[in-house]
Amino acid sequence: MNEDKLNITIRIAGQKPVALKINRSEEERVRNAEYQVNSLWNRWRQRFSDKSSTEVLAMVAYQFAELYFTATRASEEAKAVLADFEKSLDSMIHGFETATGTAPATTTDS
Repeated sequence: MNEDKLNITIRIAGQKPVALKINRSEEERVRNAEYQVNSLWNRWRQRFSDKSSTEVLAMVAYQFAELYFTATRASEEAKAVLADFEKSLDSMIHGFETATGTAPATTTDS
């Protein structure tokens, strides 16, 4: 089933509005992203008043890119840890089955 599409407009850092067509379920995420970027941009425009709006926007873009790559790396590391844990768990279960001569219970359809 196709999700309902929604036409929305966002505005980042005082630039021209950007029209987007998104799934309705994505609206909260998109609006939150717009809010977070604009919030940081506004704070930094005041803090770095000697910089142009474009320079501040570049700083904001860098900040979010760094956050994205940090989160991506953490996610990849977590996946690796979970994969190692799964292998260890499978090995322990296999060792238990071999030692006891039992197999995991299976369900059958009646």
